[in-house]
Amino acid sequence: MSGIRACARISVSSLRARKRRFAGTFTAVLLGVSFLTGTLVMGDTLRGSFDTMFGDAAGGTDAVVRGADVVTVPGDALGTREPVDTALIETIERTPGVAAAAPRIEGAGQLLGSDGEPVGGQGPPTVAGNWIDDAQLNPYRLAEGRLPEKSGEVVLNRGAAKAGKLAIGDTTVLRTPDPVRVTVVGLATFGGEDGMAQVTYTGMTRADAEKYLVPEPGEATSIQVRAGPGTGQEELVDSLGAVLPSGVEAITGQRSADENQEMISGQFLGLFTTLLIVFSGIVLLVATFSIHNTFAIVVAQRARENALLRAIGASRRQVVGTTLAEASVVAVVASAAGLLGGVGVAAGLRALFPVIGFPFPEGPLVISALSMLLPLAVGVAVCLGSALLPAVRAGRTAPLAALRETAVDDSGASRTRAVVGTAVGLAGTGTILLGLFAAPSLVLAGTGAVLALAAFVVLGPVAATHAVRLLGGPLDRLRGVSGALAKRNALRSPTRTAATATALMIGVAVVSLFTIFGASLKATMDRTVSLSFAGDLAVSAPAFGGGGSGLSPGLTPALAELPEVGSAVGLGRGVAKVDGDGRQLTVTDPAALARGFDLGSVDGSFEGFGTKGIAVSRAQAEERNLRTGGTTRLTFTDGGVETFTVKAVYERSELAGDYVITRAAWAPHRTQDADTLVSVTFKGGVPAAGATAAVERTAVEFGGPDVQTRDEYARTSAGAVDMMLTLIYALLALAVVVALLGIANTLTLAVHERTRELGLLRAVGQTRAQLRAMVRWESVLVAAFGTAGGLALGGLLGRVVVKASEGVGDTAFVFAVPPAQLAIVGAVGLTAGAIAGWRPARRAARLDVLRAVATE
Repeated sequence: MSGIRACARISVSSLRARKRRFAGTFTAVLLGVSFLTGTLVMGDTLRGSFDTMFGDAAGGTDAVVRGADVVTVPGDALGTREPVDTALIETIERTPGVAAAAPRIEGAGQLLGSDGEPVGGQGPPTVAGNWIDDAQLNPYRLAEGRLPEKSGEVVLNRGAAKAGKLAIGDTTVLRTPDPVRVTVVGLATFGGEDGMAQVTYTGMTRADAEKYLVPEPGEATSIQVRAGPGTGQEELVDSLGAVLPSGVEAITGQRSADENQEMISGQFLGLFTTLLIVFSGIVLLVATFSIHNTFAIVVAQRARENALLRAIGASRRQVVGTTLAEASVVAVVASAAGLLGGVGVAAGLRALFPVIGFPFPEGPLVISALSMLLPLAVGVAVCLGSALLPAVRAGRTAPLAALRETAVDDSGASRTRAVVGTAVGLAGTGTILLGLFAAPSLVLAGTGAVLALAAFVVLGPVAATHAVRLLGGPLDRLRGVSGALAKRNALRSPTRTAATATALMIGVAVVSLFTIFGASLKATMDRTVSLSFAGDLAVSAPAFGGGGSGLSPGLTPALAELPEVGSAVGLGRGVAKVDGDGRQLTVTDPAALARGFDLGSVDGSFEGFGTKGIAVSRAQAEERNLRTGGTTRLTFTDGGVETFTVKAVYERSELAGDYVITRAAWAPHRTQDADTLVSVTFKGGVPAAGATAAVERTAVEFGGPDVQTRDEYARTSAGAVDMMLTLIYALLALAVVVALLGIANTLTLAVHERTRELGLLRAVGQTRAQLRAMVRWESVLVAAFGTAGGLALGGLLGRVVVKASEGVGDTAFVFAVPPAQLAIVGAVGLTAGAIAGWRPARRAARLDVLRAVATE
């Protein structure tokens, strides 16, 4: 017990005397834990807010009657269902336990704002539907104005009105996708909020909803049912199940609310939270190297002190315990501070979300036990794990080391390290090649990438000597003695230099990886459009996720009638089960398809499809063993099952999709018709400017979709990549900051251990400016080594990710290296290195010469 007390007293005394040395470790743990805590708290808060909001909104709906059969395609978790007959309402209302029932007619409907630009459409759905008069069955509540009473009048959710700068009395266009001129007569809220996240809602009369949102009047997306007093939801569903016809089902209101919440918030929250947790892990990984380096330097500097402890009777265990006790104190205090910082991060994100257009639901922050305990445990584990090896090294200090005059870490790179690092590197390279070529496997390729990262870390000290000599070569000529001394200082301890640079290397590697992947994705999209799009103009309504309403099917024939246009081909979308698997269908005129799109080599013909012909991409034909003349069964959302004959098999499916049928074949089973893209080809000899103007004038009559050249369409298609990279760069900035704190902390500790040396340099004539330059250039050399290694590692990992992604689609991914962007990454790394060395250089230059020379 006395030994434990002694270790504790020594640890506390050491921390008090050297608290500045652990400032970098404290900050690294603080930032990592804050980021992780903020992510978890924000996720819990959003989840709790959405639970409350959806619960309040759906509180009056006890059951939902809907089509039983669903066709689910990749990217659409809820799928598409057959509409229900509104005549069922009479049967439902006569069912025991039912108090009221109302049809819900809902479809895609995108508003145009006051500036003529679409509102929403970038992920969350853009919804239009009938305004339900029964207040308990309607999740929306009228907040301002009045209800729609006649055709063309609508109520908007307040969030959509704000986003589009629309007010009561304004007129605008609603794309359904056919353009409908509407007047705003009221504003509504959802669950007490301005809207359901970024979902836009337009409520119209029932007659307008039946006219624009469903194939035929008398159909509804579902029927909302309210139970009478004393009837529970499960009891109500059982009663309804006994009277509903085949193909129609009843579910509880709670289940319906859960499904809607999952559609709106579940996928977004899961993706966003996972993304933030991954980047929290990157920050903590970078922090691990910085923390390890700090403790390694401190242990080396305290070699004489530890040796004296051993000489007066301290055991190895006690010396190890002393070092780990210091790490524990720093870990607990920094992690606890990180928890508070994380709550602040969550509050900051909450304030930031409305600014970027994502309204954060009202309510207090939700702070769960897991959100506090997990980051605390991770912070302590990272700090203790990083300090373990230096602590063990401290315990191995021989008592005779107390006789040495200095305690400077001048460790180099061992032969064993070189052999092990080379072996790991070869294993990683072999695994990557195996996973990419011999036996294609994303798991093998990923394992090889992890081994390659490990090899970079292990070989760091070996490479540091050669890299610093190479990178520091120009300093001898450009900066004279100061540059030469900076290079020698960086070479003094290759292990320390490599450990310091590794943290920055990981940050730069991840930035480079995403930069290369983003450039490759954009190049692939550009190539896809170049190879597959054969038209002169593309007409589209850009959107992704569940947003947007598409293009009016009437646009294509209107464009085809223009005298300047040779052909216009529209691509519509449908869904069906193909031999039991849910798949998207392309609905178009097959005979005209080849005029607007390059389909590559084609087996068979696109003529004479009728209502029973289908074209299949070569990839799907090979997967399902289909060939021209063969047949396949399609099951539609209305329950209809039809056998189609394969008329053609084509090569390129990037824009045309995997299955093509005619509009006549789709018409009996259609839901809400919409095209996604129209390819326009000019007549020969018609000036492009005049033809483009004619197409734009016609497009305005159909809601004003985008009219673009082929190159403009390619750039727009890749626009989401730039948005993704911006978010990733912002998240990775914290990892780079932690790495730079590590460099600054290492240099500060190096200045401390070289105090006497620096004093002697000043005594023999080195000026303050030369001393500052020496320290700053040492920082730049370390940063240059980390940046160069990061660029190389990022390039390797980028190549692996791009190659592993080639299984997506039929066009091979294009590997693109953006030299300008990577040069910016390198310049930022070097500049950051110079900034990291500013404070240590300033502190070194302010040393008192006599006191520095007299330092032991």
